[in-house]
Amino acid sequence: MPFARLANATTPTCHIGLGLAAVGRPGYINLGRDEDLGEDRSVETLRTRTPELLDAAYAQGVRYFDVARSYGRSEEFLADWLRDRPGLDDIVVGSKWGYTYTADWSTDAEKHEVKDHTLATYERQRAESDALLGDRLDLYQIHSVTPDSPALTDKELHAKLAEAAAQGLTVGFSTSGPAQADAIRAALAVTVDGEPLFRTVQSTYNALETSAAPALAEAHDAGLTVIVKEGMANGRLAGPHAPDVVKEIAEQAGLGCDAVALAVILRQSWAGVVLSGAATTNQLASNLHAAVVDLDDDQLSRLATLVEEPSAYWERRARLPWH
Repeated sequence: MPFARLANATTPTCHIGLGLAAVGRPGYINLGRDEDLGEDRSVETLRTRTPELLDAAYAQGVRYFDVARSYGRSEEFLADWLRDRPGLDDIVVGSKWGYTYTADWSTDAEKHEVKDHTLATYERQRAESDALLGDRLDLYQIHSVTPDSPALTDKELHAKLAEAAAQGLTVGFSTSGPAQADAIRAALAVTVDGEPLFRTVQSTYNALETSAAPALAEAHDAGLTVIVKEGMANGRLAGPHAPDVVKEIAEQAGLGCDAVALAVILRQSWAGVVLSGAATTNQLASNLHAAVVDLDDDQLSRLATLVEEPSAYWERRARLPWH
């Protein structure tokens, strides 16, 4: 398991990872994106910004970097950074397949990505990822598995994934939607030749959406590394958009709302890696303060009042515009 590398790290930020969804393409659903990136979002501008962000993350102890085929040029930008720094052998690189990026570097495309969990898509996208990342790719995840995903029942696909695992690639999956817990439990039951197929799970969990927690705890107990995404609910728990209780606790701590939001996740015993989706180095530095936030029982009780019904949370997320 590549995540064993993190077990030896001693920095408080080693269990915070950096996802490149926000800087690998010009459009995304995070709130406040216009202020984060400004008007110039050309390929070359983001190609320049991304290594600055990666350098800052590595310098501050981040050791997991997360990309996807559908995150625009995220794999390409990360591959360029890795090529220029061949001595970095203590990091873990994860990517995802299952969505194809279709926006052609536009922020107002009718469709930004198309989902397809078939074997043909896996083989095409695996070749694309390999061409960019080669042997630096540690983890390959099925992107956004839901209970009805054919990836849960396709035996031919499972055999191909098991073959990749036998060759040293860690195989995982991510989840989304109001039935994340069902998808996690269904994936835990997938075996090839009597052995569990998946070694990692990446799911949405934050102060507003906690429904996956019991299933994530089960995944952790089964030996999977749990990666948490969307810890700030696509910006709803950060800065000016955060609920008053988050702002009050952040003020008490003398830190940002984003640090409080991520600290809630870091204290979960099953959380192996918590992703920052920072688009700027200042955001990243603020996110990383989560490692030193100490929430007391009263603060945790107040934060617990923010929990939404999963269906309402995901309905609202679906309405967020691509900026």
